[in-house]
Amino acid sequence: MSPSRTNGSTTDELVETIPEATVARLPVYLRGLVELADGGVATVSSVELADLAGVNAANVRKDLSYLHAHGTRGVGYEVDHLIGEISFVLGGGEPSPVVIVGIGNLGRALSRYDGFVAGGFPVAGLVDADPAVVGKRIGGRTVRPVEDLPAVVAESGCTVGIIATPASAAQDAADHLVAAGIPSILNFAPSVVQVPDQVDLRQVDLATELQILGYHQHRRVAGGASVRAVG
Repeated sequence: MSPSRTNGSTTDELVETIPEATVARLPVYLRGLVELADGGVATVSSVELADLAGVNAANVRKDLSYLHAHGTRGVGYEVDHLIGEISFVLGGGEPSPVVIVGIGNLGRALSRYDGFVAGGFPVAGLVDADPAVVGKRIGGRTVRPVEDLPAVVAESGCTVGIIATPASAAQDAADHLVAAGIPSILNFAPSVVQVPDQVDLRQVDLATELQILGYHQHRRVAGGASVRAVG
C-alpha cells in the first residue's frame, strides 16, 4: 500500500477524516461505477451516481469531496478516476486475502462468491473443525483443520477472517483468528463475539436483518388494515 497521496495526506490520515456514514456508502458507489466502466461509460454526474446508489446528489458530492474528487461542470466525474480513488480508500488498491472459518452451507456459498474477488478480497484459505469436512476441495481450495490456521495465514498473507460457523463455535473461531494475527474479522454467525480493541470486527446477522424487514412489513400491513377500518 502506498503511504502517500498527491494531496500530501497519508493513507491513515485520509481514512480517518471520512465519516462512517460516508465510508458505508463508498462500496455502493464503487459497485455502480464498476458497472458503468464495464458498459464503456467514461463520465458520470452526481445525479446519475446518486440514482445508482439510492441517495441524493448532495450526498454524493459531499462524500466524494472527502476523497478530494471534484467533477467538472457540465461533464461530471471521470469514472475510472473515481474507481481508483474509492478503491484506494477502501483497501489501498491492494488485495486483502480472506480466510473463511466454518465450511458449512454458508461458508461454501461465501467461498464461491465472485464479489469478494471483484472487491479486492480473494478467498485464499478455508478451515473447519469437522474432520469430515477437512481435506475436501471447495472452489479449488482444500479445507484445512482449524489447527492449521496460523500456517494458512502465513502462507497466504490473509488479513481478513470470515466467521461462518454455528453460533456456538463463533467465539472459538474469533479467538483462533486473533491468535493467528488476523486484524479484521467479518462475523456471519448469529452470535456476538469479543475481540481485542486492535482488531476490527463487523457483524452481519442475516436473521436480525430479516426480522427488521418483518417489522416494517408488519407496520405496512397494520397501517393498511387501519385505513380500511376507518374507511
